[in-house]
Amino acid sequence: MKLGVSSYSFLSAIQSGEMTIFDVMDWIKEHGGEHIEIVPIGFTLDDNEEFAGAIRNKASSLGIDISNYAIGANFIDKNKEEYQAEIERVKKQVDIAHALGVKKMRHDVASRNPKEATITQFQKDLPAIVTACKEIADYASQYNITTSIENHGFHVQHADRVHQIVDLVDKENFKTTLDIGNFLCVDEDPLSSVKRNISIASMVHFKDFYVRPHDRNPGSGWFQSAAGNYLRGAIVGQGDIHIPHVMKEVKESGYDGYLSLEFEGMEDCRTGVKIGLENIKRIWDEL
Repeated sequence: MKLGVSSYSFLSAIQSGEMTIFDVMDWIKEHGGEHIEIVPIGFTLDDNEEFAGAIRNKASSLGIDISNYAIGANFIDKNKEEYQAEIERVKKQVDIAHALGVKKMRHDVASRNPKEATITQFQKDLPAIVTACKEIADYASQYNITTSIENHGFHVQHADRVHQIVDLVDKENFKTTLDIGNFLCVDEDPLSSVKRNISIASMVHFKDFYVRPHDRNPGSGWFQSAAGNYLRGAIVGQGDIHIPHVMKEVKESGYDGYLSLEFEGMEDCRTGVKIGLENIKRIWDEL
């Protein structure tokens, strides 16, 4: 197992100009991280192979891995030309992943608001999603890159929906980036959903949330799940997810890949990531 951090965890510091992606990499190394997951929000790698190469060289000089490259994408509600253009755009992102030197890449596939994200609508959207994922995975195979989808965006956030897509794509180099916290966005129990999907995971995100019931509005800083429950990002190990139980399931499954901390709480990002890393290391060693 290698523990590291998603660059998304430092979004507030990147957007404010307090940190560059290179500062983030230095910080991760200084605090015992073994890899960085590159999420190009707050910066872009599009049409900038030199920048991708600089990030790759920086990671090499620090002795940390670049574990995964994670981008957004959407293959639904498009005409034929728009649909193929989106596939081609994601293929160019695969080229960027190759320039970074990664062997894992996550791309989204669809997002809908909770009222539209029904199982009936999902079944209608499924053929377009599967076809796109197959084509992109085939393209990525030339670089020996494993592509993946995350449980993300309400529409493709349930464990069974993610599993069905992976089963239908049926490619050795297509899996899921499993985010233990995101299942709460569709009101699924994280432990139960991790049990269902850990066998098809290429990456695992450790994230934590505070959870409050739908009739107890905590005020600003919270968002609502599909069923109307209130969620707010927490420091990993301090929220309402039973992290030791979930981590035990991951460890006993035999998963031995990258664990990526993802922080999106209200605390200073450096404080949140530092405490989260300490908690993950301690809990993992105690199991």
